[in-house]
Order: sequence, then structure tokens, then C-alpha cells
Amino acid sequence: MSLFKLRGELSKSQSLFLGIGGIVFIILLWWILAEAFARKVPVLEHYNTELPSLLGADSLIAQQTRDSLILSDSIAYANATEFRKVYPTVPLPSQVVQSYPKLVQKDELFYNSCRSVWLNLQGYFWAIVICIPIGFLIGLVPLFKGLFSKPVDALRYLPLTALIGIFIIWFGIYDEMKIAFLAFGIIVYLLPVVAQRIGEVNDVYTKTVFTLGANDWQTVKNVYFPSVMAKVIDDIRVLTAISWTYIIVAEYINKDGGGLGALIYIKRRLGQVPDMFAILLIIVLIGFFQDRLFIYLDKRLFPHKYYKTTLNGILEVKYGLWAIFGIMTFAIIQNMFIPSLGDTMPTLALIAVIAGVVFIIYGEIKVRGSLKNS
Repeated sequence: MSLFKLRGELSKSQSLFLGIGGIVFIILLWWILAEAFARKVPVLEHYNTELPSLLGADSLIAQQTRDSLILSDSIAYANATEFRKVYPTVPLPSQVVQSYPKLVQKDELFYNSCRSVWLNLQGYFWAIVICIPIGFLIGLVPLFKGLFSKPVDALRYLPLTALIGIFIIWFGIYDEMKIAFLAFGIIVYLLPVVAQRIGEVNDVYTKTVFTLGANDWQTVKNVYFPSVMAKVIDDIRVLTAISWTYIIVAEYINKDGGGLGALIYIKRRLGQVPDMFAILLIIVLIGFFQDRLFIYLDKRLFPHKYYKTTLNGILEVKYGLWAIFGIMTFAIIQNMFIPSLGDTMPTLALIAVIAGVVFIIYGEIKVRGSLKNS
């Protein structure tokens, strides 16, 4: 069968069907694990009546606290005549879904998600701004390559989570520390990769432009930069998952600052396992959309890797990307150096997204029109 052929291709219908089947399988496996780790606890009236009034909390917290107390009460088991099932380790998928209304209304899930994404973007911005020029210097200039290539390669072995104490000493416990920690976590992986990608550029291209009379700057601009960035964008895409690990760790430090990491910490302390799973699913969903965005950017910025298209459509897409990059850069810089203007950041980000999306949609229409006519 073609489904078991080595490196075989799937049709669109097969890919859709198998994708849905995979999701159903994962949910079914999740449900089985939840039932396997479920516990039966006795139904006791004194737990039901005393805890809500003592806690003064919502019903979910009271229920989870009540369950933990009953699980540790051996006398309750001995005297019980009626039992019910609880899920202290792995919640049911339905329990996770039911957590979202409370997370949105009481825990500001949308705000915390946007805050984590914004910190993530700032960390990526500074990491890329630092890695691209330094990586090109190390990869292209023999002097810098001899001086720094080995130390840069050794950076990969730093235990980054153990360095967070140093970043707290340097930057404090607020956003500056989180952004710096995230940027450094990306730099230690991205910088060696940029230098390595320069060495992978095919000599045919450099010899061709040399024959045409190109100088060093023209060679870097027209050969090295496009070739390297076409590969580095794949590496940046892979680093997205690593960046979320570091931003969650950084947000554990100052929980008053908000963010998904701080929210997970609070839910863990309260023992609200369904809420923790719900937040983790949000992170997975954000990561999925980030991955799709990088794939889209890769196809539009480096179309030669996928298919041929018209220059005009690609230019419109690039204008949209530059609009987003320019306004986001301004927002990040003013947020760093003029914190009193921090309230303008959401407005600037919204303008960037709207302007960029308009250009990208217009370019996408041109691209698809050219493909249809070709």
C-alpha cells in the first residue's frame, strides 16, 4: 500500500483524513489514561458542607480541595457506603474544556497569552538582531572565525535554566530579565547555526558572481544572505518550541507580572490540574500557529524552495512583512527606552498587523492569480 511506502506522498484527502484520525486517537488515549489513573472517593456530607464555607473560593477550588482531603482520609473510606470517581492526576478532556470559561473570565487567559507572546516576540527580535550580523562575521571573515568559532560552538552546552539566577542579578526580576533570558536562550543555538549555514553555501554561486565582477558586498548581499536566510528560517522555526520552554521558566520568577508561565505556577499551587492542562493546550495551539506562520513566510520570502511565481506578488508580501517588522521594531525599542509610552504598544502592534495583513492578502491574491494563469 502507498501508505506504507518509504517516503511516500499523501494526497490531500488522505492527509486530512489521517490528521483527523490522529487527533481522535490522541483524545481517546488521553481519555483512557484519565480513567486508568482515576480514583474512587467516598461521598461524605461533612466534606460537602464545610469546605466551601471555609475556603470562601469558587466551587472548582472547593471541589478539588475536598477531593484531596478525602483521598488522604482513611476513616472516610472505612465508613463510606457511596463512592464517586475523581481524576487527581490526568483530567478528562471534558474537564479541560470546561476550564476555559473560568480561565477567560477570572484568570484573564487572553491577556496572559498576549503577554507571553509579546515577550516571546521581543526575545526573538533581539536574538535575530544579534545573531545575523555576528554569525555572518564569524562565518565569512577568517579572523573572527579563528577567534570565536570554537567558543560559540561551546555555548550550546550551557545549562541555561541554571543561569537564570545570573540574569536575575543582572536584570532584576521584571520583563527586562525575561526578554534577556529568552534572547540568550535562542542565541546560544542560533548563532552557531548561522555561521554553519554560511559554510554550506554552494561554491558555484560565489564563483559565478565573481566571474560577473561582483565585489565582496555584492556577493554577501546577492549570494550569501539569501542562501543563508533561506535555511536559517527553518532553524528559527525549530527554535520556536525551545523559546516557549524558556519563557515559561522565566515567568515563574515574577508571578505578579502575568503570563502563561505565571498562570501555570498559580494553578499548580492550587492543585487545579484541569486548568493546567487547558493552559498547556493554549501554548501548543499558539506554537502550532507560529509554526504555520513561519512556513507561510518561508514560502513567500523564498519561493524558489517551493514553486515559481511572479515577482509582484512576492514584493507585496514582502512589503507587508516589512510593515509588521518596522512597526514592531519601533514598539519594542520605545518600550525599552521610553517605558512611559508602554501603553501605546498594543495600538502599534495592532496597526502593524492590520497594515501587514493588507499587503500580504493583496500579494497572496497576485501570487495565486499568477499560478492559476501559468
